[in-house]
Amino acid sequence: MLRTLTLRRFAALRHHPPPHLRRFCTSPPPPSSTDAEIRKYIGYTLLLLGCGAATYYSFPFPENAKHKKAHLFRYAPLPDDLHSISNWSGTHEVQTRVFLQPDGVPQLEGVVREGNERKSRIRPVGSGLSPNGIGLTRGGMVNLALMDKVLEVDKGGKRVRVQAGIRVQQLVDGIKEYGLTLQNFASIREQQIGGIIQVGAHGTGARLPPIDEQVVSMKLVTPGKGTIEVSKEKDPELFYLARCGLGGLGVVAEVTLQCVERQELVEHTFISTLQEIKKNHKKFLSENKHVKYLYIPYTDTVVVVTCNPISKWRGPPKFKPKFTKDEAMQDIRDLYRESLKRYSRVQGPSSDGTEPGLNELTFTELRDKLLALDPLNKDHVVKVNKAEAEFWKKSEGYRTGWSDEILGFDCGGQQWVSETCFPAGTLSKPNMKDLEYIEDLMQLIEKENIPAPAPIEQRWTASSKSLMSPAYSSSEDDIFSWVGIIMYLPTMDARERKHITDEFFNYRRLTYKRLWDRYSAFEHWAKIEIPRDKDELAALQARLRTRFPVDAYNKARNELDPNHILSNNMLEKLFPSSETV
Repeated sequence: MLRTLTLRRFAALRHHPPPHLRRFCTSPPPPSSTDAEIRKYIGYTLLLLGCGAATYYSFPFPENAKHKKAHLFRYAPLPDDLHSISNWSGTHEVQTRVFLQPDGVPQLEGVVREGNERKSRIRPVGSGLSPNGIGLTRGGMVNLALMDKVLEVDKGGKRVRVQAGIRVQQLVDGIKEYGLTLQNFASIREQQIGGIIQVGAHGTGARLPPIDEQVVSMKLVTPGKGTIEVSKEKDPELFYLARCGLGGLGVVAEVTLQCVERQELVEHTFISTLQEIKKNHKKFLSENKHVKYLYIPYTDTVVVVTCNPISKWRGPPKFKPKFTKDEAMQDIRDLYRESLKRYSRVQGPSSDGTEPGLNELTFTELRDKLLALDPLNKDHVVKVNKAEAEFWKKSEGYRTGWSDEILGFDCGGQQWVSETCFPAGTLSKPNMKDLEYIEDLMQLIEKENIPAPAPIEQRWTASSKSLMSPAYSSSEDDIFSWVGIIMYLPTMDARERKHITDEFFNYRRLTYKRLWDRYSAFEHWAKIEIPRDKDELAALQARLRTRFPVDAYNKARNELDPNHILSNNMLEKLFPSSETV
């Protein structure tokens, strides 16, 4: 009743205002129907946009889609017959209805023959560890995980013949009873042998070539010529092309590898600086079987890791570490607790910095959690890097073990990586360009304020005779340096991963423009990325032709795989025919 009376009173005032208000109260002209219609439709539009934005930013991605970019309409479930295949870091993914796993050469031959007749793609894919997803294609893939046996061991000749789907660790475990092992190892042991040789993977040691150089012969199942065997005695030209053939010349079915005697190694980890490294660099390269440097941006710390066979006369070194493992972890744990408090105050409910199981985390797991708090904040990344430098200072010392145990390296969680290979002189006369490259890279990082996490890893290999290897050289004395830059993907949030990805590609672009041509550096095949810009792609294609026998490679592809069923978008764009270029 009260509301009715009040409304009536306001209505009366509108039609009969008091005398002292009458001269100020004039009735506005009635709005036109056109203006009202426009306002109505504008309102409806804003309402729809608001609802759409609220839905987009409110609904979470399903578990199997959190690593994808934040696009609309990505929530629909996949059909039951569609396989979703991604690389280990989740940076590249395809969906395909064709994912074949033959269990022997006869089945593989049938798969390749049928694919060639239908002109349907069956790109060879291994363990999916390559950061660039070089083995992936939507058309279809063939994986040799079921072909993982050691077929023959020649103990006297130190050779082993294996199916190409065997993983490195399986192979090492399978031949250790014969006193044999591989000459060198990459950072991890989960690669399939067929994949690790095809992309030119490598370990470290200026006297040791990339892993493809250990290949004595290969059995290739090809669409155009059936099953062929290649070696330096049988068709050496094709052998040296196919040994690092990027999966484009045939599906590698079997591999014969030259092995070495199994040895125990002693690993020595110590801290240095770039200035000290310069004084000892030639000695480090020549006197150590394996050596690598781990640089920590925004610090002067360089972690030096050497590995050598244990002396038969002196035995393993007697060394008592100054710090326990818990003491070595203390700085990074303290930084995590402090950062957790600070970011919790800014982003949400307060926290006392404690977290269950914190003391059980490894160093790389804790680094991932720290970076996840603010991965692109340079000041935060610098703090994490300084904590990492303290960790390594307190981890100096020795450890012993078999080569397959010692030569591995915990690379951390999912990540973007770009690794380049460039000539560094000869073993007898290193040209020191490898250290100049690092100096320029560090200056670039600091000048551009790049939130670059650690480590920047530098390794060395001898040359390879494989024509498509980034370390190819006809001279056995040539050495090559490999330098990898990195950005971690410590979150599953799609939008944040996209921001990290954009920042990483800016980082990589700067190194490309400022350093690669100056040092004749070329990217590792498992880490090269295809530019989206047409001019950049054309420049990359022309650049690859200056280093690799692209015409010879394409000629072999056309003969062995005339319908390019073993190819994918990456190979077609990296190596277009000369007419296309």
